[in-house]
Amino acid sequence: MKRLEIIVQSEVSRDVVRAVRRAGASGVTLIESLGQGGGERPEIGGKQIEFNSTDVIITMVNDSQLDSVVKAVMDTAHTGEKGDGKIFVTNVEESYDISTKEKSSEVI
Repeated sequence: MKRLEIIVQSEVSRDVVRAVRRAGASGVTLIESLGQGGGERPEIGGKQIEFNSTDVIITMVNDSQLDSVVKAVMDTAHTGEKGDGKIFVTNVEESYDISTKEKSSEVI
């Protein structure tokens, strides 16, 4: 099982969530946030913007779904400009369902 942490600009996050769900993820968590990448801060109205509006989307997928979910994110969020976002993938060794107290490597 894989955990994906997807960081994208807020303007595209809802589209990314829909694409991730269509690609097979059974559920997502969306966290609205502010972020600051390594690039220069843009100026809007003569004021330099310190943080960009970003969203973090977290989802769990089976190993077999990873490629299709990553492709869905890339196809949806890619604009060709620096700062489109990032995808971090980590292995999940086991998980627990709090309501059923079930422990499993496949509980999503």
